[in-house]
Amino acid sequence: MELERLIEQAVVGLGYELVDFETSPRGRLLRVFIDSARGVSVDDCATVSNHLTRLFTVENIDYDRLEVSSPGLDRPLKKPADFERFTGQEAQIRLRIAVNGQRNFKGVLAGVTGGKLRLEVAGAAHTFDLAQVEKARLVPKF
Repeated sequence: MELERLIEQAVVGLGYELVDFETSPRGRLLRVFIDSARGVSVDDCATVSNHLTRLFTVENIDYDRLEVSSPGLDRPLKKPADFERFTGQEAQIRLRIAVNGQRNFKGVLAGVTGGKLRLEVAGAAHTFDLAQVEKARLVPKF
């Protein structure tokens, strides 16, 4: 079974959302970012970490270090549901290919329709194919 899918099933089974998953180049470090509607505490991270540690032992997953944490205030946006969930919030978007010579955009998320992301930038509406989005993160408000 693919490692990310295995982790996602375990995390969802515990009542959390898998936001992101990263490995080091040789797979020795595993980073898991979780979230939930009520937020994520240190105890939540410990619960998921303990569960994954036992799961990896059973599944013979070889790794040196496991890190479980919240996605932070600058949460990455990966899935179409993420863009929908955070509609109305400010985000930083980087495109794979430049549009009119520009790859980076910062604006307010205006939803997703038919695989296209709508972003309001300084009063102007922009539409991008989700497949064109290389990286997207929320802009933290302090």
